[in-house]
Amino acid sequence: MSATVAALLADALLVLHAGIVVFVVGLLPLVLLGGRHDWRWVRHRGLRLLHLSVIAGVTVQSWLGQHCPLTLWEQELRHQAGQARHAESFIAYWIGRLLYWELSWWVFVGAYTVFAVLVALAWWLVRPHPHHPR
Repeated sequence: MSATVAALLADALLVLHAGIVVFVVGLLPLVLLGGRHDWRWVRHRGLRLLHLSVIAGVTVQSWLGQHCPLTLWEQELRHQAGQARHAESFIAYWIGRLLYWELSWWVFVGAYTVFAVLVALAWWLVRPHPHHPR
């Protein structure tokens, strides 16, 4: 694979990763707000199962001390592209700055755990429909 292709794939993977973070973090307040305002889509069982599954997976990974596979894949692609830290594109640099924080591992474990509990609590507070209403 050429360095250019690896760099483009790394950037695309970073954007995908950021999108997943926005989905996980952003959906919780939307579910709570939507439950209060009777938005039917926030009770979609498949959407809610996906939301709960993703944050549960992230939380289990953090408890096991594992890095996110998307992060590892992106780092490998950047290595293949010959990119050093912060040598990526402008967009990748800023998305990376928003996505990757230099904090102790226990901070992430605690934050993921608390967030997973909140998502599970939202499941109880705003119960999904067994089947999505049309």
